[in-house]
Amino acid sequence: MIRILSFAVVVLALAAGFAWLADRPGELSLIWQGQRIEMSLMVAATLLASLIAIILIAIWIVRVVWLSPHSISRYFRARKRDRGYQALSTGLIAAGAGDAALARKMTARTRGLISADQEPLIHLLEAQTALIEGKNDDARKKFELMADDPETRELGLRGLYLEAKRLGANEAARQYAERAADKAPHLPWATLATLDYRSQSGHWDEAIKLLDQSRASHVIERHEADRKKAVLLTARAKDKLESDPKGARDDALAALKLSENLIPAGLIAAKALFREDNLRKGASILEKLWKHEPQAEIAKLYVRARSGDSAVDRLKRASKLEAIRPNNAVSLAAVAESALEARELSLARSKAEAAARIQPTEGIFLLLADIEEADTGDDGRIRHWMNQALKSPRDPAWTAEGMTSPEWLPVSPVSGRLDAFEWKMPVAQIAGPVEEHAEETANAAIRSLPPVSAKQQPESVRRTPETIVKVETVKEEPITRTIAVPAPSESVLVPETVVVGTTTVTTSEPKSEKPKAMPRRPEDEDAAPAEPFFGRPPDDPGVREVPSAEKTNFRLF
Repeated sequence: MIRILSFAVVVLALAAGFAWLADRPGELSLIWQGQRIEMSLMVAATLLASLIAIILIAIWIVRVVWLSPHSISRYFRARKRDRGYQALSTGLIAAGAGDAALARKMTARTRGLISADQEPLIHLLEAQTALIEGKNDDARKKFELMADDPETRELGLRGLYLEAKRLGANEAARQYAERAADKAPHLPWATLATLDYRSQSGHWDEAIKLLDQSRASHVIERHEADRKKAVLLTARAKDKLESDPKGARDDALAALKLSENLIPAGLIAAKALFREDNLRKGASILEKLWKHEPQAEIAKLYVRARSGDSAVDRLKRASKLEAIRPNNAVSLAAVAESALEARELSLARSKAEAAARIQPTEGIFLLLADIEEADTGDDGRIRHWMNQALKSPRDPAWTAEGMTSPEWLPVSPVSGRLDAFEWKMPVAQIAGPVEEHAEETANAAIRSLPPVSAKQQPESVRRTPETIVKVETVKEEPITRTIAVPAPSESVLVPETVVVGTTTVTTSEPKSEKPKAMPRRPEDEDAAPAEPFFGRPPDDPGVREVPSAEKTNFRLF
């Protein structure tokens, strides 16, 4: 555009000059070697302009003829280079697609058209071709050549790092990553890999220093950098907790400032504060974490914050946690456990059963088994809860890449990745509709318990007993018939099982006296079956005495 405007300006200037001369006519006379030459001023200007144009054209023709060999060679060289770059592009695409034959063919063609000194991408094409052909040693040599060239250093180190990771040479991979991070700190892969390796070796100070440098160079986003630094500070505080509680407290509090919901940092900070007898601040940190996400570790540390507290005091602290997060399975389980230690068995049972209805897990059923052992000592009921625990999903735990740990770890033992552990249900138990039928499963487990005996059953749950007969036929489809017979109010239910041939009879009779069987009436056929206190008997009712057949004189059919 500028050249066109410049040409137009020159043409207009010439036209304006000739027009100006035309408006001012004159004569020009020239005497040269005794001859007089006269012409008008317009003719003289035209001849002068023509002479200049002829000279310029002649110079251009001479220049073109003189430089024609070089121009011809440059043309063919550019054409060859273009063909080489086309082959290089095709080869890289073929290598990326996994076409080893075409990649090797394009590599040879590129070598013949372009010099490797002029185009470093030829080394990359050769290395990628060697990789897809399975020639890993040749590919590694190419990457080493690229790592020695300042122009392709980062690309070569990246290739060597990936090859070392593939072969499992973690030490070599660490060295390549650190070398790349030193030469080019702006590379995210080198920075993150070096950060993970330093974290695996426990060099927390060096890892934090590298993370600060990466954040200053905007390699890692601010939110991600704050999270990783909080994890590193928590890991360093964990190592300092036994030897330097004050330093551990400072690091943990600094981690909480960067990530306020980092539970491991809050736990370490609370432990350090409790050792300094600063119970109020430590409890405040735990309460804040509890509001965000209730966890069993938080409850355990909060309840046992003061070592000299009695079981009743720990129950009060657990009740305070329940008040902060009511209707929560973890809160109810914490209260139930503390109530069991305080021998408040009725409260422990009610809270544990409520927790089981909300979230039936292995831990809550094991707690119910402990409560049952302390309350009734009934082996059948205890085995029932243990059986429910075996069939229930596991409790949430610190999980990273399919592996669980009893405590939080800053680095995954599987891949070495920083901040990999999460508090969640193990992967093996996630599959399946666990949460959808949680309440139904817990209610069914609770209803399936048999009634407790007179000595074991609390007064608050005793009912007026009735005689119940349950008949099941083994050979054919089960037939269940229930006959309710009133019994004296002072009697207490005692479940019994009678085996007669292929028929099982389950009875519940008053212990004090045995009522005589009443004849079966027609209206009893349609009567609703009377269920025991918790519904049906458990899967394992325990060891019972088998009474003689004379105790029941019922006509089965």
